[in-house]
Amino acid sequence: MTQEEKQLLLRDISARLPYGVKVRINKKKGYYNAIVCEITRQYICVEGGGELYFSHGTYKPYHRPMSSMTEEERGEFRMLGGVMSYSPQHNTWAISAFSPEAYDWLNKKMFDYRGLIEKGLANEAPEGMYGENC
Repeated sequence: MTQEEKQLLLRDISARLPYGVKVRINKKKGYYNAIVCEITRQYICVEGGGELYFSHGTYKPYHRPMSSMTEEERGEFRMLGGVMSYSPQHNTWAISAFSPEAYDWLNKKMFDYRGLIEKGLANEAPEGMYGENC
């Protein structure tokens, strides 16, 4: 993991801390999922008291792809000042502009607006992982 990728991931996870971002932690004997509860300068702390050295890159957050946003959610996003555009050529939705409240909403709903899934820095959240009220 490059220093730039590490900083991008740190900023992303930090913004989602109030909403219970889930991560997949890879260990030599397999993996497990956890919820991040704190980030310090060098460590990411997960529920249950575990600490992981941040620079090892042994974990990835779970995010929802932008394509998973429902029509109802798009309406909520627009009500908060979010602006989205659809690219029929690529069959994707993209964010064009948004308000600070819209950023908060995207973080709460765990949408991957930074493209971390495509960069290999996040996992795609299975449907229902964060529940309907996230």
